[in-house]
Amino acid sequence: MTAFALDLDKALDQPLLKIGAFSLTPEKLVAAATVIAVSIAFIWFIRQLTKRSLARSGEGRAATIYVAGQVARYLVVIGALAGVISALGVDLSALSLFAGALGVGIGLGLQDVVKNFVYGLILLFDGSIEVGDFVELEDGAAGLVVAIGPRATTLRTNDYVEMLVPNALLLGGKLTNWTRDRVSRRIHVPFTVAYGSDKEKVRTAALEAARAVLFTQPDDGDRRTQVWLTSFGESALNFELVVWPSLDAVKRPGSMMAAYCWALDDALRRHGIEIPYPQQDIRLRSWFGHEGADGVAAAAGRAIDAPVEIIAPPRSTNDAAADVQRSD
Repeated sequence: MTAFALDLDKALDQPLLKIGAFSLTPEKLVAAATVIAVSIAFIWFIRQLTKRSLARSGEGRAATIYVAGQVARYLVVIGALAGVISALGVDLSALSLFAGALGVGIGLGLQDVVKNFVYGLILLFDGSIEVGDFVELEDGAAGLVVAIGPRATTLRTNDYVEMLVPNALLLGGKLTNWTRDRVSRRIHVPFTVAYGSDKEKVRTAALEAARAVLFTQPDDGDRRTQVWLTSFGESALNFELVVWPSLDAVKRPGSMMAAYCWALDDALRRHGIEIPYPQQDIRLRSWFGHEGADGVAAAAGRAIDAPVEIIAPPRSTNDAAADVQRSD
């Protein structure tokens, strides 16, 4: 062995830091850095392999591939931590003194981090929420699940705005998964028509509108396009177009509803069916101290006719009135 090699070995073994029986040398730092570099390379390789697999696989296998990639990265991170500790020569038994302090730290300041990490693992293996699902939160925020991380889940809205939602919020709050099991959902599109409109003509126009939208699925068993008269409004009949759109359309609720509303307006106009405006009747109770025709005459400066004797109407003969009379 040359003198240079001996000097290099001696320099690498020279302690940089010494605490009790533990000494930190350049050789240990180089070994720890090597473990970290190899781990980063493995994580990068797993991420690239996962992306390529997701691009080639169908939607049914995407969630499984994503979970496998996440678990593999977690295992590499855990192995890297163990390798770095071993390379530095840290005696794990000496860390027992810090276990109590670490537990207090987790209880006081890191409980949310640990809770979100555990909930993230539950989300990965539970299957109730998967990458590619379109979910809606309790506050109305909605988006496509693009990643389930150790702290938060990333939702991408239809405006391509990415929201980071803590994992604990997804499991602890109310959530609607519109595309679970990759099955389409029934959608209700409300609309109104004027009183007096022909209901059968309204139904025909609404069904034509549904067929005009390309992503409306054909009737299949109990999954049929329907038109419901739901209620009587103040100035209109309230209908709902009940349809089964495709799964891709369900993931874009704003665009989907806009398409059906556009088609409904075209169909109703084509059939001459009126979409009413809100209407209100105003009753003038008193005018210049008089009501009704007397009030109009007083406003016009005309003489007011003598009061007309009011003849009491005959008593009500309906069943309800009869019941009340018998109770007297």
